[in-house]
Amino acid sequence: MKKLAFLLLLAFQFTFSQQPYYNDVNLTLTGEDLYNELQVKIAQHNQNFTYGDARDVLVFTDENPDNTSTVLLIYGYNDNDGICTTDRSRDKNDFGGLICEYNREHVFARSLTNPPMGSASNPATGIIADPHNLRASDQQMNNNKGDKKFQDGNGNAGNVGSGNWYPGDEWKGDVARMIMYMYTRYGNQCLPNLAGVGTLQGDTQMLETFLQWNADDPVNEYEDQRNEYLQGAYGNRNPFIDNPALATIIWGGPVAEDRWDLLSTQDISNLDWALYPNPSNGKAVTITSTETIEKLIVYNLQGQVVMEMQPQNQNKTEINSLQNGFYLVKLFSPQGTLTKKVIIN
Repeated sequence: MKKLAFLLLLAFQFTFSQQPYYNDVNLTLTGEDLYNELQVKIAQHNQNFTYGDARDVLVFTDENPDNTSTVLLIYGYNDNDGICTTDRSRDKNDFGGLICEYNREHVFARSLTNPPMGSASNPATGIIADPHNLRASDQQMNNNKGDKKFQDGNGNAGNVGSGNWYPGDEWKGDVARMIMYMYTRYGNQCLPNLAGVGTLQGDTQMLETFLQWNADDPVNEYEDQRNEYLQGAYGNRNPFIDNPALATIIWGGPVAEDRWDLLSTQDISNLDWALYPNPSNGKAVTITSTETIEKLIVYNLQGQVVMEMQPQNQNKTEINSLQNGFYLVKLFSPQGTLTKKVIIN
């Protein structure tokens, strides 16, 4: 009976608040296994969706939540300086290629994919028409960005480094989650280092920069709005908007916003414990406490005990040799117990 209650608790923790879209996705997977699972899921889309359709949906996906007669312009930051190029928003009707008009920006630049996306002439379909990679942008700002690679910076959008591009503090999380979507959806054609510069995260293909941006700049109402509309119009969603922590679970790096509580801990006492790194990329997980650690038990997601130990050092210990996956670590002290969730990538 206790084991059943334990499994029910796990089931609740892993499904609470996630969208029904993911009901057939195994969210107990980690690392490359979860990446592959999400890749299969988001490959299901409207194959007849065209580049022209992408233009038509911009007025809905990119609608300004604060002024529904306008669209938000990626990389934009100032509506009051009298310079069209820096505008953050624009009247919905001002679509085109002239000054003070907006057009479609491929955030993962067309020429940077390998092989390149190809022609955008209507009625183009496929990767070039994928609306998850398209944002409304001032036409001149779009030209200024061109096919430059993304690089870390600060402040407003503009050139950084040796001919690279910083998307701006407001937009860097949006960009990161779009690159993550493109890499998950199209695989090696959209490797993150094709679109950005920086250090790879561990032994993965994800750039540390994008993982940091994903953590630093949480999801906003505008991104959620796009996801909801595109599920209906295009047939799939961007999982990293729905839960940025999926990137943490797949690639590691800084812990991002966890909208489904996949990385949460269940505190059942006020004991002072620390557990790190979590997630762990194959490294030992260290546990420290100002209280006495009498015992710890590690459970897998089936409720089975995979490790039980009484630490020799009662204020610090390590967990080693766990296979990739999710675990619950239950800690015991004279003052009470505490259960923490651990991810091994």
